[in-house]
Parts: sequence; structure tokens; C-alpha cells
Amino acid sequence: MASLLALALVCLVIYASLYPFSDWRNQGISPLRFLASPLPKYWTGFDVGINLAGYAPLGFLLTVSALRSRRITWAVSVAVLGAGLLSLAMETLQSYLPSRIPSNVDLALNTLGAWLGACFALVLERSGLIDRWSRLRARWFSADARSVLVLLLLWPLALLFPASIPMGLGQVFERLESTLADVLADTPFLEWMPMREVELQPLVPLAELVCVALGALIPCLLGYCVIRALWQRAVFAVFALGVGLGASALSAALSYGPQHAWAWLDVPVQAGIGLAVLMAVLLLAAPRRAAAALALLALATHLSLLNQAPTNPYFAQTLQIWEQGRFIQFYGLVQWLGWLWPYAALACMLARLSSPEPKALAAEK
Repeated sequence: MASLLALALVCLVIYASLYPFSDWRNQGISPLRFLASPLPKYWTGFDVGINLAGYAPLGFLLTVSALRSRRITWAVSVAVLGAGLLSLAMETLQSYLPSRIPSNVDLALNTLGAWLGACFALVLERSGLIDRWSRLRARWFSADARSVLVLLLLWPLALLFPASIPMGLGQVFERLESTLADVLADTPFLEWMPMREVELQPLVPLAELVCVALGALIPCLLGYCVIRALWQRAVFAVFALGVGLGASALSAALSYGPQHAWAWLDVPVQAGIGLAVLMAVLLLAAPRRAAAALALLALATHLSLLNQAPTNPYFAQTLQIWEQGRFIQFYGLVQWLGWLWPYAALACMLARLSSPEPKALAAEK
């Protein structure tokens, strides 16, 4: 799992380093000129902290991946070298982006952050905590749980992206339709687009209730696919629902202000959460493949309902402010998680159901 998380973090670093991916140009200077530039006169503690914190998890995960492969003697060196080369590549490419400024200080801080993360991983390994986690994972999760665990770890981050319906991830139809129409404008291909006869209508309270319930239930079902015992599933469901509520409240606080953190928790949403809790309890004993099939059905129904509803004007205005405002520097990738997470979960469940179950996993049941 550490290698998959490291890969996801590399993608996040690339996205954050090269955003907004526009106005690429050769500025007539060497892309490595920043290496010999004088140190900046002005810097803040925030700049130092964000550069250290951005690469520390990457150094940690790369080291854990190497340690799992029994390469203890050079795990830290490989992790720091890999993270340093990634930072060098990002700073070099920033030379072609007028909106970004490459910095030798950023390179040094990124490498230092990766080294700190790698050293922390080595300390955990020598203290036996990583082995304890491995044994804990073996007791709680099946051997094929890696992709599902990555999805579950990304779910709270996806919920930080504002949703027109709480727990509603993957509402892309209206935006995709608008974007495609803009791309095909003034071309004959615009006539090929299917046209809706009526405008999208807001969801009625009952449909909103079902949408919220399915959005909260889906991560529980994903967990049921890979968790062994009944009591473990119950603990996980309580934890997952609590994390979902907390992430949704944090998203509302970031979007509308801390005083509105729980304003989204109206009657239909409360009923939807209650229905999700009831369904999670009733499905505790579901076999793993049945849980995967139910998760697939819940995802398809959730996405179908959600994409039949438009975003209301107030929400669209809030979303525009969120995307263009101060949160975009930190959560720019979160919007993609909010759009794509349910489709990744859909692909994961399809893959699990289409492949035969290994005998070792079947014997665990």
C-alpha cells in the first residue's frame, strides 16, 4: 500500500508544482539558472513549513516501500535521492511557467523534508511499529485490500471539495456537458452532442435522502469487501461514518465559514445519514463479494441520481470562489478527487467482481 500511496503523492506533488499548467514558454534563460541564484531576501515560516511538509510524507512512503522489500541499508538514501530528483525536475519545469518561480531554497527544503520523513520511517521500523502495523493489517484486512485501502484513505480528502448534496461525489455531467460544448463551439461537431429536451431539475427531498444515504454507505461497503470479522466491520463503519461527517463539516467551514460548518445537516440529510447507519448495520454480515456487488450497485445508483440534478446558482457561485480563491493552492487536487473518486471506486469493484477469488482468500471466509 505504501508504494501506491507514494505514487499518488508523486502525482499530487506534480500537480501542485506545475499548476495551473498554462502559458508554457521559453523565457530565454537556462532552466537550471535558479541553482546558482542568490538566496531570497524575503521568506516566511509558512513557506519553509509547506516545502518541508510537502515532501516529508513522500520520503516516509518511499522509505517504507524500500523497507518492505528488505532494502534496509540503502532505503533512506534511495528515498531522499528520488524525492530530490523529483523536486529538481519540478523546479526546472517551473522555469517555463511565468506564474511560477523556481527556487534553490525550495529544492533544498524539499530534499530536507524528504530526509526527515525517511528518517522517521527508519525510526518506526527499528522500533517495530511498522511490523506491528503489518500484523494489525493482516488481522483486520484481507491480503488483496491494498487498492480498497487507498480509496478509503482518499475518501475524506475527496469530501473536502464542496458538494451540492452532502456526501455527493462525482457530480460531473453538467460541468462536462458545458465544457464539451465550449470546446466544440464553432465546429460542426457541436451538432453531434446529444441535447437534453428539458433542463436538469433539483432533486426532491426523498431523492436527496437516498443520495446522501448511498454516499455515506459506499465507503462502508468498500470496507466490508476487505475486512474479516463482524465486530471489525462494525468498528470500521462507525469510524468511516464519523470521518465522513467530520470531513463534510470541514468542507462547509472552508467554503462558507466556520459558523456554517453544520448548516448542511438539514432534515433530509439527517434522515439519509440515519438510513446509511441502518443499512450499514443490516449488511454487516454480507459476504465479501456480495459487499462488492452491493457497492457497485450503490455507486451506479448514487451517480445516476446525483448527475440528474443541477448545481443551484448559489452553490455554483460558492464553487467558483472556492476554485479561484486561497484554497486552490492547497486543495487544487481535491476537486479532481471529488469528481473522480466514485468512478475509481466503480472500476475497483468491477475489477474485484470480474476476477476469480484466490483460494487463499476464499479459505479466509
